[in-house]
Formats: sequence, structure tokens, C-alpha cells
Amino acid sequence: MSFRVFCLNTLCVSSLLAGIAEGVFFPGYVQAEDIKPSHKPVHAPLSDTKQPSAGQTKKTIQGQNKQTTDTVAAKQEDLVVKASRSNRMYVTNGGDLGVLGHKKGLDVPFNIRSYNSSLILNQQSQTLGDVLLNDPTVRTTMGYGNYAQLFQIRGFTLYGDDIAIDGLYGVTPRQLVSPQLYDSVQVLNGASAFLNGAAPGGSAIGGNVNLIPKRAASTDITRVTGDYTSSGQGGGAFDLSRRFGKDRAYGFRFNAAGMDGETPIKGERHDDIALGGSFDWHNDDTRINMNMNYQKQQVFGGRSAIIVSSLATDMPTPKATSPSKNWGQRWAYTDLSYLFGTLNIEHDFGEHITTYAKFGAQSGNEMGNYATTTLSNSRTGDGSVGAMADAYNVMNEATQAGVRAHVNTGFIKHEINAGGSAIWEESDAAYAMSLVGESGNIYHPTQFTPNETFAGGNLRNPGRVSWNKLYSLFLSDTMTFWHDRIALTGGFRYQDILSDSYNYGSGSLLSHYNASAFSPVIGLVVHPVKNVALYFNRIQGLSAGTTVGSTYVNAGQTFAPYQSTQYEVGAKYDVGRFSAGVAFFQTSMPYGMTEPYGDTGESIYTQSGKQRNRGMELTFNGEILRGLRFNGGLTLIDAKQVHTAGGEYNGKTVIGVPNYTINGNLEYDVPFVKGLTLVGRVVSTGKQQFNNVNSAHLPAWSRFDLGARYTFLVHNKPLTARFEVDNVGNQRYWASVYQSDLVMGDPQTFKFSVSADL
Repeated sequence: MSFRVFCLNTLCVSSLLAGIAEGVFFPGYVQAEDIKPSHKPVHAPLSDTKQPSAGQTKKTIQGQNKQTTDTVAAKQEDLVVKASRSNRMYVTNGGDLGVLGHKKGLDVPFNIRSYNSSLILNQQSQTLGDVLLNDPTVRTTMGYGNYAQLFQIRGFTLYGDDIAIDGLYGVTPRQLVSPQLYDSVQVLNGASAFLNGAAPGGSAIGGNVNLIPKRAASTDITRVTGDYTSSGQGGGAFDLSRRFGKDRAYGFRFNAAGMDGETPIKGERHDDIALGGSFDWHNDDTRINMNMNYQKQQVFGGRSAIIVSSLATDMPTPKATSPSKNWGQRWAYTDLSYLFGTLNIEHDFGEHITTYAKFGAQSGNEMGNYATTTLSNSRTGDGSVGAMADAYNVMNEATQAGVRAHVNTGFIKHEINAGGSAIWEESDAAYAMSLVGESGNIYHPTQFTPNETFAGGNLRNPGRVSWNKLYSLFLSDTMTFWHDRIALTGGFRYQDILSDSYNYGSGSLLSHYNASAFSPVIGLVVHPVKNVALYFNRIQGLSAGTTVGSTYVNAGQTFAPYQSTQYEVGAKYDVGRFSAGVAFFQTSMPYGMTEPYGDTGESIYTQSGKQRNRGMELTFNGEILRGLRFNGGLTLIDAKQVHTAGGEYNGKTVIGVPNYTINGNLEYDVPFVKGLTLVGRVVSTGKQQFNNVNSAHLPAWSRFDLGARYTFLVHNKPLTARFEVDNVGNQRYWASVYQSDLVMGDPQTFKFSVSADL
């Protein structure tokens, strides 16, 4: 009952009588809840109203309380459902296609997918490689000496230098990337010289990766996360998002994440810090967003790749060690610090013209002392261990500007894109190394003190070693007709590449490269029925050519940029909650090689080498049944050496390219336990050739990951607890062999985290 029924003072009685009087003379004006526990209005004079008995009143109160309890329970259940839904694994078809802007996957003749931030959070991803482990078309490996991650897409390498942020090259940290700062990780399969320009590192032939920073969401976020990873890593994260001002035009988001401790690899320790802040503003015509980030990653006593290039061709693949075995040195370390950010501006001139400009910059400082094992006997595990200290600083800037116009000519709609881009990269470096390696064994490693006596440059004050400049202009027209069922894209990018290299220490100019090339594109999309697309594209990859060194008869010759050509056909199906795609592709990539120069005994350097990769990609994403979501697929690749020196390896499979890759991620919302989701993942990789002659190979391997998450309420605030075990069976396997570097698979890893949305 309301307080007014029980009040006995004159004021309360007067108020009660006044209310009754108003109810008598103005039926319906006073709600009964003002005078008794009922939700029905009073429509009769008080004298004609039957007064409830005490028992009836008690039953009414109990009914009201039950209704209130049911309402509260329903609201709590709704909160749990909403929180669980926001935690789902989302993979969408579409993303930023550079020149063409942000597009739905169904509308473009290219294959692009985006992995969302909730997937990154749920899997406690600490590196970009952890995120891309979900993609059936990507495999992660390591390069020479350090702990940098490299990626393989369609059998071609993608360097860390060539990963983009907001479509800009040169801005991303080079070696390791902290994914907690990003709202989505976008994977584009295939060459992209027209879409994004030539990658400054010369890779991105089989595909590229673009990172979209976290920005203010439409709803406010205050999220605190604590996490633990075996065998002794603890960390946490904080995510704050706010929109404010008139029409909520201003947005701010701040992210902080960190982790420190020993990894499942014995003796290896990681220490990671990532900070990111973004600000955005918009009105009806203009959109501005800016983000600034800081990332620091340290690895101590890390396990590096093993160099196997010196093995004789009759040597077998070495037996895989225990997954947690560490053949690295305790003194080995890497310290990577980067400050980087981007600024994006868009303005609409009416409904048909949009102009835009992007700016990005990065300042990076890398230091490390690395121990690398060169295997000499794969049966016994014997080899030599070299030591090398390194200091490397980068200062990069990138910009892109353009105009996007929508015009009609008769029954044909046009989207015209025109603009230009520029990248400036300066690198300063120095090193010190040991000339003679120490004896070592990957099965029975020993420790030693490094003796790095041969130096290039000053480690405390590295000098300039390279200065690269890439300029480009682009133009394209996408024509749609037949009620938007057919879209034809044609265009080109003119790319100019300038590169200077300098001597370590003295800083004298060693080589100068300046060359240019046109990169055309043609793409076709046909929608035979709604939600289905058939497509074709011919597009190229581009990387700098070579300035021939002094040891060849054609010393000083400058080659034009290498142009890789891709042909692709495919089909897509997308109904929003579920999508599927199939693609068939062929990419031919030229490369440099050494050949005999007649009978002179000398050698000539040419660009006559050729690699050809053919394959098929099959991908599925979305909800296949109510509460059951799947992400994954299959890739088949036939990577052949087509033209090699003297034809020695013609027709042989390229080293380190698996003949198949399979991924399958499942999420199942348990229907009888609200907020509980079971997760599972399988990652399978086919055999990889171990040498050019194909006399040995890495065996196929598979690993399984299992986990669960549970969302519940504490004081009406959603909390999500997650538990996951990667490599459940502690499978021992060699994960990859990149060129001459053999990489061990990750050991069994336990992960636990709790997030609170405040």
C-alpha cells in the first residue's frame, strides 16, 4: 500500500479526502494506486465501492509482489541475454577495400572478412597471430632470428611491415601487434596493388590484413577485465567508451591492456603493454576521427625459429620436441616500443560527392639480443647457436586523399574513385654479432655467454640504413546496371617506388632504386538472385625490383618492380546471419635468381624466376542453427616452382606451403542454462615441403581447443567468465617451415578471464 493510506496527520487526511473528492467528481483522474493496491482506475463514488477485506488485500499484495519479482527476473534475464549476445563470435563478410572504401562482401569482386573485438576478448588474444589462427586461409610463422610474426596467405608471405591500419601502410608496429586496441581485424585474400598500393616491405602478394582501431560505440562502455594464462601470466584490460554533446556527435574511447609472466614455453617470459585513445566527431556532412596508440612488447628467453637451410637433402625432418621445450638462451630478449596513430577526415558535398583524407605516422624503437640455432644434423639435433644484438628505429609517415563521386549516365550508375597516396619510411639500425657459433642441440640445449665482436654501426646511436618513398595515383569506375544486379569495376594505380640503402656505420649510399609501374584491375559481380553473387577479378601485386650487386656481371642494373598477376572466380551467399563463399584462384609471382653467364664462370642476376600458386578457398560464417554458430572453412593450395635456375627445381612444390588448411570454430549457447556458451576449435594444416628438391616434408598436424564462457549478473551488472584450453592434447608438431626457418607449435595453454561491464 502507498504511504498515503497510513498517514494520520491532518495534512495527509486532507490530501486523501481531496483525492477522493477528485475521484468522485472526475472519474478516472485519480489512479487507485494512489489510495489502494490496485492498477485499475476508480470509476464509482467511494460510497458505492466495495472495500476489500484484509485477506483480499493480502492476496493482492502477494500478487503484486509476485508480479514485481517476475518483472525483475525478466529484466535480469534480458540483461544476461543481451550481454551474452554482445560476446558472440562475429565474422562478417566485408570491410575496408582501400580505394573502393568500406563495402559489403556480397557487392565486391574480392574476398574479405572481418573478425570482431568480442572474438579477440573471448579468446584472450595477445598477438595478431592469435586472432588470425581463426582464419582458414591464413597461417602464422616466424622469420629469421627474432620473435616477429609473419603470415602466409594463399601461399605467399605477408610481413609485419605490410599490415595496414585504417588502410594505411607503414603505421603498424613491425614485429608483434597487440590486438586489444582494435575493433576488427580484416583479412583480404588476394593481391591488392590497386586497392592499397604497393606494400612498402614488398609482400602482400597473396593477401593483406587491415586493422580498424576501437572508436566510441553507440552505447556507453565501461568494462574491466582480469585474465590469467598458464603457466604464470597475469594481466588485465580496461575499456571506456562515451558519446556526448548535441546529438551525441562527440565520441571518446580509451583502452588499456597489459600482461606479464612466464609463458607455457619453459623459461620464456612476455611483458606486454598497450594503450589506445580515440576521439571522433560528426555532423550531417563531416566525419572526423583520430586515434593515438602506444604499444610495448618484451620477450625474455624466447624460443626462436631454427635455421635448416644447411641440412643436406638426404636429411629427414627433425623429430618434434616436447611442445614446451625451449632451446633458446636465457640472455636472449627483445624490447619493442611503438607510438603510432591515424587521422581520418571525410566530407560530403551533397549526396553525390565525398572527399576524404587520411594521415598516419609511427615512431618505433626496437632493441634485442637474439640466439639463433642453425641445425646441422636433423637426426641428432646438433647445430650451432649464433648471437646477434640489434638496434632498429623507424620513423614512418603515410597519407592518402581522394574523392568518391556517384553519377548516373542513362541506366548506368557510376561510382568513381580518384586520388593519391604517399609513404615515407626512414630506418636507422646497428648490430653486433658473433662470428663463430657455439655448439648446441635442440633436444639437449646448453647455455653460454655471447661473444659479439663483429659490429656494424653504433648500437647506442644507430645510423640511417634505408630511406623509402612510395607515391601513387589511382582512378577507378564501378558501373552498376540491370537493377544493380551487375557491377563492373575497372581502374588502375600508377605507383612510383624510390628506395635508398646506406652503409652501416659510415652512412654512405650503397644503392639507389627508382622505378614505376601501372597496376590495372578489372572486377565483375553478378547477382543472379537476391543474396547470391558470382564474381571475377584480375588484379596484381607489386613489389620493388632489384638493383644488382657488385658480384654479378650486370652490377648496377635496376629492374622494374615485380608484378604478380592474380585471376580469381568465385561465388558468395549472404543472408546476414549466415554467409558462405567459394573462390578459385591462380597467382603467378616473379622473383630474382642467379644464373650462369655463358661459359665465363661468372653469374648474372635476373628476374626470370617464377612461382605459381593455384587453389580453392571455401569459407562459412554465421549461425547455422538457433544458438549454434560456426566460423571456418578449407583452403587447398598447389604451389609450384615454375622457373628456377637451370630448371633444377621446376615443377617442385614451394617450401613451407601446406597443401591444405582447415579451421572450424563452434559456439553453442546452452538452452537450459542462460548465459552459458560452449566453444570449440580445430586447426589442421597439411604437409609442407622441407626443401626445394622435396625430399622431406613436415607431416600434417591438427590441434583442438575447447572452452566455455558464462555470463551472469552481480548487482544487475553483467559479468562474463571465460575458460579455454588451447592444444588440448598437448600435441607436439612443427607448425611451419618458412623459407629456411623451422617453427615449433604452441604447447597446451590454459586461459581464464573475467570481464565486468559496469
